[in-house]
Amino acid sequence: MLIAEGQGYLIRSIQEQLAELDYNVILVKPDVEEINKVTEPISSMVIYTDNNIKQNQKAWIFIKDKSAEEDVRLFFIGGEDDVVEIDGLIPKHLMQAIFTRPIDVKEAVKRIDNDIKKFGKQNKKKILVVDDSGAALRSVKAWLESKYHVILANSGVMAIKYLALNRPDLILLDYEMPVVDGKQVLEMIRSENDYRDIPVFFLTSKGDKQSVQNVLALKPQGYLLKTMQPDTIIAVIDDFFAKQHDLHAAESMHN
Repeated sequence: MLIAEGQGYLIRSIQEQLAELDYNVILVKPDVEEINKVTEPISSMVIYTDNNIKQNQKAWIFIKDKSAEEDVRLFFIGGEDDVVEIDGLIPKHLMQAIFTRPIDVKEAVKRIDNDIKKFGKQNKKKILVVDDSGAALRSVKAWLESKYHVILANSGVMAIKYLALNRPDLILLDYEMPVVDGKQVLEMIRSENDYRDIPVFFLTSKGDKQSVQNVLALKPQGYLLKTMQPDTIIAVIDDFFAKQHDLHAAESMHN
């Protein structure tokens, strides 16, 4: 989906070059009703703005929620002021790439195409990462996205909304969050039949004995210390999925 106010030369050029790469491009205005009229499944949105950020705030908030809840990738093209203003409406961790005008359309479209292909959903395990820290979310995504399809949620409420429509293979859940903490989110997950069996690993910054015991008492599938090296975190997750695969294979042979 290409979201833009008008249909000027740059918009047509972006649309044409994406179409040449075999993308089905739907052009809509930044309007909630127009976006809702689109019935085809949308995997990515390219947002092009031209100094109308404040005028279309409802649309940006709607797009933010749609991205988080339906796992839609976002790309943003705008002027320097637009980039600053959109940051207050759509968190950076939801943006796959931000392009500041003036842009080289060919290079921008190439980057979008590479991102979609490199981090596409096909055959990748899906991991939902829940943390109130945008910096932490971006770090975990950077570590994991070459191997896994990573979805980010910056609150427990956003995570539950996502789970209502999607099913990840693993949830990495921050233990210490304001308003709705990790314990409460886990309780909500375990109370719903549709996703109570989704494996959950807690993320915690506290490695002392009492804190670890508190985490383990909630019976997650595992826990990860935020102080661990990225390679160690990746290895733990790889090992978890490998054991799951072996278990399922053994069960299939037995049946």
